[in-house]
Amino acid sequence: MSLPDKAFPVSWDQFHRDARALAWRISRPENQWRGIVCITRGGLVPAAIIARELNIRLIETVCVASYHTYNDQGDMHIIKEVSEELLKSEGQDILIIDDLTDTGKTAAIVREMLPKAHFATVYAKPKGRPLVDTFVTEVSQDTWIYFPWDMGLTFQEPIAKDAAG
Repeated sequence: MSLPDKAFPVSWDQFHRDARALAWRISRPENQWRGIVCITRGGLVPAAIIARELNIRLIETVCVASYHTYNDQGDMHIIKEVSEELLKSEGQDILIIDDLTDTGKTAAIVREMLPKAHFATVYAKPKGRPLVDTFVTEVSQDTWIYFPWDMGLTFQEPIAKDAAG
């Protein structure tokens, strides 16, 4: 698989630096976060880094599938919702963490679940950017970000490549 014209390959080191920068941006004395809701799967890695940096122990997941292949975004499917306890407060004092907001479709679904949460992503594209409160780096809408968990020396097909994303 060749890289598209506008490819943004991200190394593990770069992603770690960017996730720590995101933690720094959302770390303020007045913000005492009760927990994190990470959007799987992309939000798992930055959520772990941010949880460490901000000393947050409560980590919940919301599982939304939209990319069923690595090229095309399909229909949105909620695989696992957020716990009832966090839904009651509408996300008050909760961070929503993801690696990227692209079209904003996933962000809109999770925002609706937790309208009072603070939404933070490492990377943002123009269509999704209005839905997040904090991000580190904006890339153009037509740029494809290759995350380190997708890469080896060349693109690596997932082991379960026939599984729906």
